[in-house]
Amino acid sequence: MPDMEIKMPIKFHGNYVVSIRCADEENRERCQKLTMRKLSPEEQQQAYKKKGIDEQDMPTHQITFYDFGCKRIIEGKLIENEEDRAVFRVQDKEYGFSPFRPRGA
Repeated sequence: MPDMEIKMPIKFHGNYVVSIRCADEENRERCQKLTMRKLSPEEQQQAYKKKGIDEQDMPTHQITFYDFGCKRIIEGKLIENEEDRAVFRVQDKEYGFSPFRPRGA
């Protein structure tokens, strides 16, 4: 299991790319105001034991970000934790976050 502390530096006013994968489809968008917070064991139990989610699929983090001016809040299991990328599984989707780098930078 990846380390639970997010290795990717996150700046509240930074720009990021979010890649959303579902089956064979992938969408990439820019997002801002990214925050990632580890869920407490109590939060995990309250939110997911009642929904019948297996222990191995239980979310580990709450991720908040804005895309196109809309606030998004997801809860997902950390599955990839690198210095330049963090990936979370949310049911049948994967959300990958990485710093936005303009072309040529």
